Amino acid sequence: MADENLDTEVLIIGAGPTGLVLALWLKRLGVRIRILDKSNAPGTTSRALAVQARTLEFYGQLGFADDVVRQGRWAIGGTIWTKGRRAAHIDFKEMGSGISPYPYPLIFPQDQHERLLIDYLSQLGVFVERGKELLKFGESKDRVWVKVRNSDGMEETCTTAFLAGCDGARSIVREQLGIGFPGGTYQHLFYVADVEATGETLNGGLNVAFERADFLVVFPLKDDGRARFIRTVRDASSGEDNLSWASVDKGIVADLRTDVQRLNWFSAYRVHHRVADHFRKGRSFLLGDAAHIHSPVGGQGMNTGIGDAVNLAWKLAAVLQEKAKAEVLDSYELERIAFARRLVATTDRAFTAITSTSPFARQMRLCMIPFVAPLLFSSRGLRRLLFRTISQVNVNYRHSNLSRGCAGSVHAGDRLPWVNGATNSGNEDNFAPLRSLNWQLHVYGDVAPQSRALCAQWNLPIHVFPWNGEMKRKGLERDALYLLRPDGYIAVAANRIRSEAVGTYLAEMGFWLLSEDK
Repeated sequence: MADENLDTEVLIIGAGPTGLVLALWLKRLGVRIRILDKSNAPGTTSRALAVQARTLEFYGQLGFADDVVRQGRWAIGGTIWTKGRRAAHIDFKEMGSGISPYPYPLIFPQDQHERLLIDYLSQLGVFVERGKELLKFGESKDRVWVKVRNSDGMEETCTTAFLAGCDGARSIVREQLGIGFPGGTYQHLFYVADVEATGETLNGGLNVAFERADFLVVFPLKDDGRARFIRTVRDASSGEDNLSWASVDKGIVADLRTDVQRLNWFSAYRVHHRVADHFRKGRSFLLGDAAHIHSPVGGQGMNTGIGDAVNLAWKLAAVLQEKAKAEVLDSYELERIAFARRLVATTDRAFTAITSTSPFARQMRLCMIPFVAPLLFSSRGLRRLLFRTISQVNVNYRHSNLSRGCAGSVHAGDRLPWVNGATNSGNEDNFAPLRSLNWQLHVYGDVAPQSRALCAQWNLPIHVFPWNGEMKRKGLERDALYLLRPDGYIAVAANRIRSEAVGTYLAEMGFWLLSEDK
């Protein structure tokens, strides 16, 4: 599908984390890309802080998860405060132990996160083109033409095979595609403040404080003595444009015996909850905030956008390189929009409960949450269920037309269960082969000759892991076949006597060009 008359194969609009991860993944897969952003420089402030385990697993595939972890700070515990007193402590330790190589949420501010992604992208020879604003675009046959205005006022037109709109909640791509963005805006105004402070909430953990009609979250940053405040503003009659640190009530901060010594930056914003009607139209796609926005509850927004990017990247690469039928691109919306709608509905309920001014909600914040939360976290099963949900390792595509079969308790469409020390040497886990970003077959136990013959026929890498008890605990079936997509999700799960299911799938789904003899 390569066309020398195209300026690029994928043009990415927006250089936030979603656009940058899409660019990194595509470049690693050999796709020609450009990434444009209308801002003249990367952001220096951010609201997004949490990097969830599933995102770190994706970064492990790209080879820089450890760098992110070193620059961030693990959230290993939290304190709940009510009306200025410690009401409960929650220990996050062991929440994700054995589930993921990254067993806790990581605090890593988005502005620093973006700079790291930009640096890795530049090492691959790709640089964000700054000061370039999308004006309009249109589709013609097998390409998209795009008109852009540069920072000097000059305009340019380029062509691309596919257009990726990663341009945020006010997406020009979504607007010009005419795709609806239903939902609403919460009445409450929020502020976020980056501060240097001392006091009882600067304890290295997450602190959540509830008052009768207010709440404050204090996130620890990497440097001791630095924190990020996020708080509701009840009296917001002046609007976000006129709000400042000097004008907001600081009673809740004082009640927590926290002394702010320096304000590094401050921003006010409103929270929306919306999901686009479609994530694709023709050769154009929506990702990240351009496709879905929701409350900050659970630290899901940025991570969901990164999940969009990984899901779409390998599919675009496969189609562009004629390793898959074009129809595989239909699965992007199918797989991602269902999760986005479910996430928005869930965070909406949680956010409404936290911010409601009703007597019941007030009692829940001040009495029920401090009492119930420690009990929930004392249960290993509930603690691990919560980790699976918040970390996004439970996100699955079982409903997708790209998913077939079940072996053990693991279904096609599930993320591959993590098994530590899976090799004979015990030095590597079963995620290590995923760094190739290629299709591959995993067998846990012994591999049948017909399975090896199948892999030779299709030029499909096969990885065989000696069977152990942990694999059974993770739901894997001994000697079964698990065909892995490039994003680490299972495409086919079949027992050893049904090895033909893998070849049938590849042929029927149009991935037949993996074969050497085509």
